[in-house]
Amino acid sequence: YIMIQPLLVFSDIGLLLLRVVLGIILVFHGWPKIRDLRQNAVTFDSMGFKPGLFWGTLVAKLEVFGGLLLIFGFLTQIVSLLLVIQFIVVILKLKRKQKLVGGYELDLLIAAAALLLATAGSGAYSLEGYFRFWLY
Repeated sequence: YIMIQPLLVFSDIGLLLLRVVLGIILVFHGWPKIRDLRQNAVTFDSMGFKPGLFWGTLVAKLEVFGGLLLIFGFLTQIVSLLLVIQFIVVILKLKRKQKLVGGYELDLLIAAAALLLATAGSGAYSLEGYFRFWLY
């Protein structure tokens, strides 16, 4: 296959930018949920995720704390796999009847970005990369 070899030196910068942008989106997406866990539980119950307190709290914490972990590049693959599962469930259960544009495009993009991080890892510019440097 054809690769533009000079661009490969920027792959760790690309992973850093993806992690930080995705992490920021997730923190902002999850913050309203974690601020009012009781209302979030009611919302999750109404969407069919019962018990709403359990699922709503789990999702809120994954988005906020998982987003922070992504920003710093720690436990990236584990958090990313959990996010892939979350957003596939969102697409299939909540948004399957909607159109791509104006419907589930952001959810699909988040799932794809998380899948890339789950398979590629956090890159050199991360806490994982820092510890890997000092451990080996």
